[in-house]
Amino acid sequence: MANYVTAQHVGTEPAQCDAVAVHTAPSGARAYALLDGYGRGDTVPLWVAREVRRVARAASRRGDAGAGLRHIYQQHATDPARQDPERRLHLPKAAAVVAVSVPGGPLTVAWCGDSRAYLLHDGTVRRLTEDHNGRRVQPANPRFPKGGSRHFLTTYLGNVHGDEETLRSYLRHRTVDSVTLDLDGPCRLLLATDGAYEPHEAAGHDLAAQLDGAPLRVAVRDFVDVAVEVSVETDGKAGNASALLAELG
Repeated sequence: MANYVTAQHVGTEPAQCDAVAVHTAPSGARAYALLDGYGRGDTVPLWVAREVRRVARAASRRGDAGAGLRHIYQQHATDPARQDPERRLHLPKAAAVVAVSVPGGPLTVAWCGDSRAYLLHDGTVRRLTEDHNGRRVQPANPRFPKGGSRHFLTTYLGNVHGDEETLRSYLRHRTVDSVTLDLDGPCRLLLATDGAYEPHEAAGHDLAAQLDGAPLRVAVRDFVDVAVEVSVETDGKAGNASALLAELG
């Protein structure tokens, strides 16, 4: 079974609203889940900590990341408390990404929102997810050089829209996207919130150089700490930053 390590930094925020969970089913399928929570009030950290465990359990027991995340997404989408638009504004929400490794089988990854998954193999980095945000819906172009806002999530855990409405509104994705891939030998899986990956991406850092050589604990701790340092130096503030790094294959 794979080894894994997590790291979190609260940044300059008053509370940690990210959460990580790992769950292994009796079948041997192991799910790695990461949620980046947001919302109004002080209930977000507790809600995210509970929901990330539910996502990990649902995905591992089904042996499939997409089936597990869609199950939890649908439960929230049909929650009576979330049907009132005004009340929904005050309820916790989260970007979510989950990966499931099945012994002898493929790796499945599913997400909603802008938390990401990367695969590191032989010194290269492959991004497995595509953000569900305004930047994806409206890419940068000569007329709009900055493109859409990365802070506007087009889907997330706690949303009430279904696939049909999401496709009609944003054209490019469903409520939950997923990918399946066969692993070609030993590799590392990285799950990261935007507070962890965005500063590295903006600074042009080589993720493979940072994450593919050092021991897991050193690599993921430095990845999160450097992200916060860069963000503070650049913007004077930093959001929550969380990451999980696992050895697969």
